[in-house]
Amino acid sequence: MPNPATTVRINGVSQTFGTKTRDLIALDDVSFDIKEGEFVSLLGPSGCGKSTLLTAIAGLGPYSGLIEINGQLVTKPHANIGVVFQEPFLMEWRTVLQNVMLQAEVRGLDRHIYRRRAESLLARVGLEQFMHCLPHELSGGMRQRAAICRAMLHDPSLLLMDEPFGALDALTRDDLNLELQDIWIRSPKTVLFVTHGISEAVFLSDRIIVMSPRPGRVAEILEIDLPRPRSLAMRETPEF
Repeated sequence: MPNPATTVRINGVSQTFGTKTRDLIALDDVSFDIKEGEFVSLLGPSGCGKSTLLTAIAGLGPYSGLIEINGQLVTKPHANIGVVFQEPFLMEWRTVLQNVMLQAEVRGLDRHIYRRRAESLLARVGLEQFMHCLPHELSGGMRQRAAICRAMLHDPSLLLMDEPFGALDALTRDDLNLELQDIWIRSPKTVLFVTHGISEAVFLSDRIIVMSPRPGRVAEILEIDLPRPRSLAMRETPEF
């Protein structure tokens, strides 16, 4: 069988921020590829440039070097991606369903077709009874589930996730790791997942890109050869 196509190519990417006193190098000559359907985690300490790199891949920030998605140079936001941030950024005056449907409204998609998809996605993550609730009526984990549904509404081939569970308690984070794995297995997508949690990265990933402290460089790339689906109990095994 042929090798799967490379979905994301990152070659020699650097980013420097100017301050009043000096230039701050956030990323320094970062290069790696992500193949179609891979779940890849970007792991490293706070301040190493993980979020800066994700922002550049999303077309939301400047960079030097080369970033390509499906062979197209990234110079602006790409149409076929979904982005999930650490904060869910739900509009407080819109219901959960209306927040998810915002993706369809902005993209000019058929509201009837995508309302059915939104309802299906919300049901999949256990929010079918909360579709008409306002965000302030939800827990932190429920709000983040809604944000994931919004990012996936248009069925993007690439999902970028910037520490989406970083602000949640450990039990909720475990539950969402299981749910994200289930979503990815049932609806395969290419995922780049930013985290500073080692256990979380190993649990979710096919490969882990380990970043050095600032300036961010690729320190190591680790293959995770563990069977799927993975259970939380697997974290106690020697293999994990």
